[in-house]
Amino acid sequence: MFNLAAPIQKALADEGYTTPTPIQERAIGPIMEGRDVLGCAQTGTGKTAAFAVPILHRLHTAGRDTSRRGPVLARTLVLSPTRELATQIGASFATYGRGTGLTGTTIYGGVSQRRQERELARGLDVIVATPGRLIDLMEQGVVDLSAIEIFVLDEADRMLDMGFIEPIRRISSAVRKERQTLLFSATMPRTIQRLADSLLRDPVRVTVTPPKQEKALIEQSVYMVGRSQKMPLLEHLLEEGGVECTVVFTKTKHGADKVSRRLQKAGISSDAIHGNKSQRQRDRALDAFKSGRFRVLVATDVAARGLDVSGITHVFNFDLPMEPEAYTHRIGRTGRAGATGRAIAFCDPSERGLLKAIERDIGARVPLVKGLPELKAAEPEIDDRRDDRESFGAMRERRGGGVRAIGASGPKRREYSSPQAEGVGDGRPERVTRMEIGLESKHSGGPAHRRTGGRPNARPGGPAGARRGGRPAGGPGKGKSRRPAGAKRR
Repeated sequence: MFNLAAPIQKALADEGYTTPTPIQERAIGPIMEGRDVLGCAQTGTGKTAAFAVPILHRLHTAGRDTSRRGPVLARTLVLSPTRELATQIGASFATYGRGTGLTGTTIYGGVSQRRQERELARGLDVIVATPGRLIDLMEQGVVDLSAIEIFVLDEADRMLDMGFIEPIRRISSAVRKERQTLLFSATMPRTIQRLADSLLRDPVRVTVTPPKQEKALIEQSVYMVGRSQKMPLLEHLLEEGGVECTVVFTKTKHGADKVSRRLQKAGISSDAIHGNKSQRQRDRALDAFKSGRFRVLVATDVAARGLDVSGITHVFNFDLPMEPEAYTHRIGRTGRAGATGRAIAFCDPSERGLLKAIERDIGARVPLVKGLPELKAAEPEIDDRRDDRESFGAMRERRGGGVRAIGASGPKRREYSSPQAEGVGDGRPERVTRMEIGLESKHSGGPAHRRTGGRPNARPGGPAGARRGGRPAGGPGKGKSRRPAGAKRR
C-alpha cells in the first residue's frame, strides 16, 4: 500500500500486520514524503508504528553518509516522557527495522549511563530518549545532535504536564534547523498548539478519535465508596473471580506501595511500579507481570502511557486521577487489539468533582454501581505522612544518604526533589543540592536551638538571645566587652 522497503515489509508481515490503523493510514504517506506532521490520537491506536515505519523506510532508502569520518551520528531523535514508553518505542524500531542494518538505542535515567555512552560512541541511526537523561548527556558533551534529520515528540501533552517544555526547546535548538518534525499528542490543548506552531513548518494535521465500537469494548463503572472501604472493596472484587490480569492505579507513590502490601497480606500476588523504583526494579516487576507470576500491578500515572501488556482484563482506578485526560489513558491499558475489558473506578465523596471532570472529558456518564457488596471490616488507615517518611528513608538508604542524621555535626547535605519527581520520564528527580554549614534543626536540641528558644530565624545575639543569657547583638566591642582568657577583674 505504501511501497515500503522490502525488509520493512517482511518484518511487518512476520508480525502479522496486514491492515493499517486509521492513524497509520493517514500519517505514513506524508512522513515518507518528508512533511512535518501534527498528530492527535489516543494510546492504543498504532501511533508508534505510524511514525516508526516511515522513518525506517526513509533512513534505509537514503543510506548513510560515508563522506564523514568517525562514528555514525544519529539521524533520528524520538523524545518520550517515560522510561517505559521509551523502551517500548525502541523495541518497535528494532522489530520493524530488522533486516535493514539500521541501529538504535534508548536513553533514560535511573540506570548507569556507561552503556549508553558506549553505544553513542560506536555510532547509530536512531536515538529514543527521555528529556532528563538526554540533557545530562548533552551537558557532558557525550551526545551530538547536529546530524538529526527527523525529530519526533511522542506524547507531547504528557511531557508538558511533567514540566519538560524548557528541555524540549533546548533539545530542539541543538537539532539542525533543516529537519522533519513530527509531533504526536493524545490531546491538543493550547499549550501543545503553541509548541507545535514554534517547531513545525506547514504540518499535515492528522486527528483520529477512537470509533464508538472501540470505546464500547471497555465496560466502565464506578462505585461510590468511602476511602476506608476502598481496600476491602478491591480485595472483594479481585477475589470474586474473572480478574485474571489487572492494573490498579493510585494517585501517589506511597499509596501504590501501601495497596500492594495490603494485597500481598490478603494473599493476592501483586507488585508496585512508580517513579521511586529503580529501573531494574521496574523492569523486574513488568517482566514478572507479563509472564503471569503475579496478577495485580499497582501503578501511578507514570505507567499509564508506557504500559503495553496484552491480556489485561481489568483496570481499577483506586484513586481518581487529578487530570481528567489521565482517566482515558489509564483505562486504555485494557480492551486493546480488539479484546474486551473492564474499567472500575472507586469514588470517595471528596472525589466527586474529579468524577464530573472525567465525565465531561469523555462526553458520557460513567455507569454507577448501586449498593456495595458485604465487605469485611476495614483495617485502620495508615498515616500517609508516616508512609512518606518511610519511603524517603528507604530512598535515602538506597541512594547512599542525602540528608544527614538530625543533630549530626559538620556540614549537612540536603537534597530536594522537584515537583516533577513522580513524573520525570527518566525516573530521576531534578535535584537541587545545597550545603547548610553550621545549621541545626530547631528540633535537634543543638546550640542554635538553645540560644534562640527554638525559633530558627531568631538571631542568637539579638534581644531574645540576651534574655536567655546570649551575647548582645554586635558581638565584642558593642555592649559588654569580652575579657581575654586569664584576665583579672579590675
